[in-house]
Amino acid sequence: MLKAAAVIRHLHFEDLGTLEAVLTASGYRVHYYDIGVSELWTLDPESPDLMVVLGGPVGVYETEAYPFLEEERQLLKRRLALGRPTLGICLGAQMIAQVLGAKVAPMGHKEIGFSPLLLTGAGRAGPLRHLEGVPVLHWHGDAFAIPGGADSLAATALCATQGFAFGRNVLGLQFHPEVNACAGIERWLVGHAAEIAAAGIDPCALRRDAAAHGPALRDAARKMLTEWLEGTVF
Repeated sequence: MLKAAAVIRHLHFEDLGTLEAVLTASGYRVHYYDIGVSELWTLDPESPDLMVVLGGPVGVYETEAYPFLEEERQLLKRRLALGRPTLGICLGAQMIAQVLGAKVAPMGHKEIGFSPLLLTGAGRAGPLRHLEGVPVLHWHGDAFAIPGGADSLAATALCATQGFAFGRNVLGLQFHPEVNACAGIERWLVGHAAEIAAAGIDPCALRRDAAAHGPALRDAARKMLTEWLEGTVF
């Protein structure tokens, strides 16, 4: 019997990327809930076997400008209260951290580009061990504090909080393991053109790095997600 994975997507090109194949192979039927298209009230936070909240270019604190953030927050409150398997990436991880009582705020600088993670002891002992030494894609200007009761998993020189695990069923990742860099990241470069220009980042360099690191990132990220899914408790 197929399991259900509900995926909240904020930008069409920031999808599950290379990780979708892992879910399909693991017996999940994936359904996207697109902000501005799908009605979030139709999503029952309790029923999906897995919930994934993806990234997006807004801050968790911008609820007045973007009211859907409060809808997401309420969904996650109910979901996390039940301890159901939940994965957050970038904005999704920040939302989970906020719901768990941790602060999320601007870092004062951007972290955009490929670089490896510095894993903590907990990070090396869990699924993120597959990413050790592999340059992953970073694309954010906000950062979360590690929620109380959660394990800090990784850091970089520009951001001390790159991931956390809250028990076996909740994983928050500040970076982007899902990006299909093997296919190029042109949609990311176009979709975020104003942001990378303002940050003084060369899109040609990002394009070259995606080509160089894409295969290793794809393989490592798929191993990471496979191991995490196997360790979740339903």
